[in-house]
Amino acid sequence: MRLLRSILRDEGGSTAVEYGLIIAVLSLAMIAGFGAFTGSLVNMFNFISGKLAV
Repeated sequence: MRLLRSILRDEGGSTAVEYGLIIAVLSLAMIAGFGAFTGSLVNMFNFISGKLAV
């Protein structure tokens, strides 16, 4: 019974789970941001190459 109580009171693993969730959300935001940045960068280089070709 004492072992069960100590397991239920232990909050050490919850911190690791919270950090894992924060890292997952930040990673998704970074991937989305890099995708948008890549698209605009490609558009900029296409615009510049089009102006240089003329």
